[in-house]
Amino acid sequence: MKFFKKISYKNIACLFSCAIFFILTSCEEDLTKARGNQSKNFPSQIINNANIVQRDSGFVTLKAKAPIIEKYELIDSAYTVARKGIDIQFFDKKKPNVPGTIKAKYAKFYDYKKFYEAKGDVRITTNEGQKFAMQSIYWDQRKNRIYTKDTVYVTMEDGSTLVGANGMTAKDDFSEYTFYNNSGDFSSKRISENKK
Repeated sequence: MKFFKKISYKNIACLFSCAIFFILTSCEEDLTKARGNQSKNFPSQIINNANIVQRDSGFVTLKAKAPIIEKYELIDSAYTVARKGIDIQFFDKKKPNVPGTIKAKYAKFYDYKKFYEAKGDVRITTNEGQKFAMQSIYWDQRKNRIYTKDTVYVTMEDGSTLVGANGMTAKDDFSEYTFYNNSGDFSSKRISENKK
């Protein structure tokens, strides 16, 4: 009888230690799996009260101000975001003293794709004096195209107005643009100049 008690205690102790071993190793595997699935989508850089100046061969091409800019670089498609709005001045060598402006409540830039988006009361003023208002706009820098599907309200430098109910596409320097389902109030002088 004593022999069976010794064997059963040894068997129980052996089974108990094996069970603990398997429980611990299975927990370690679960922890590594859980850690592997954690989000890496957090900012690697944060700039508060950002004041950015971009130059090309000494010429200032862009000035940007934002309350906060966050750069996300630890993911596959890195991007930069201005969640609390942005105010940009862009300069053209033809009119270096008269900047164009872009203001929006939110902006995002995809680094690899060279693609920008701005949302929330977007206001654009060109250095020619044209004013554009819409809710969102997208800029494909590689194709030099700007577009939106939102209603676009345009006020020209001479005071005439135009509404593109189904959006627009434009060159990124606003030298050419196309409005979809448009209406407006144009001066007769402008219409006669376009017919020539």
